[in-house]
Amino acid sequence: MGKVAFVFPGQGAQYSGMGKEFYEAFPAARDIFDQAGDRLGMDMKKLCFEGSEEDLKKTENTQPAILTTSAAMLEVLELEGIQCDMTAGLSLGEYTSLVASKVLDFEDAVAIVQKRGRYMQEAVPEGVGAMAAILGLSKELLLGCIQQASAHGIVEVANYNSPAQIVISGEIKGVKAAAELAKAEGARKAVILPVSAPFHSSLLKPAGMKLEKELLKARLGSPQVPVITNTEARMLTHESQVIPNLVNQVSQSVKWQESVEYMMAEGVDTFIEIGPGKTLSGFIKRIAKDNNRSVNMMNIENVQDLKGLTQRIRV
Repeated sequence: MGKVAFVFPGQGAQYSGMGKEFYEAFPAARDIFDQAGDRLGMDMKKLCFEGSEEDLKKTENTQPAILTTSAAMLEVLELEGIQCDMTAGLSLGEYTSLVASKVLDFEDAVAIVQKRGRYMQEAVPEGVGAMAAILGLSKELLLGCIQQASAHGIVEVANYNSPAQIVISGEIKGVKAAAELAKAEGARKAVILPVSAPFHSSLLKPAGMKLEKELLKARLGSPQVPVITNTEARMLTHESQVIPNLVNQVSQSVKWQESVEYMMAEGVDTFIEIGPGKTLSGFIKRIAKDNNRSVNMMNIENVQDLKGLTQRIRV
């Protein structure tokens, strides 16, 4: 078997009840939820297991909730002896990959992402920004639409998710104009996303500046496992790169497709998505198909998934 990569989801994967099975089954998972609750002064269990859609959608809740759920599952996997050769996460998920590689301590990470969520929310008044997912249009054609639409307002690429999906972000008029142009160019779909801020656009630069101050307080370690960063789709080789990468990530494009292609080129043929949802699995399968690669794709979202994985893979 080739190399194994752990990948972690970002905002949008949350749902009420996430992580509950792990919490009930494993003391190590309970410890992570309790650490998060103590550090943030809130009931993280209640938020993740019983939180309303409204509560879970608030960015400053969503980010620590997803990080905690993913980190609790990761802890159990590691105790089961399952390890990775490389790790990456989509946007917020990059913080979990930094926890996995021992660059960031979990308690520091959960405090930072709560503030990251708050700063991202505060950077742009509600009703000013928007994001849209463009499905089934080539990168080249979409960039042409963005160029034209920028006459109506700021619009930029937020996420290169897969060959079939690119997300755009910016001011409402710019995003809507680009979405219309994309449809006219033959996009299969152009969907305005239910998000509260224009993530990964230059409008969020002020959030990055505030975030930097928080990151400077954290204890950073050298990567024990290679982390592939969102902004460069390359390996993080030194702890001095961590803060600039995370600051830029708030207001720059997430190069997820390129990150997955990089990992495949480095010999990864097994991807394990750890955390709520299966969004990344869909992207990775599509990227692999586009590159004529065959990959093993596994999800860890509940205890049954874990049992299936431990039977298939023993490192």
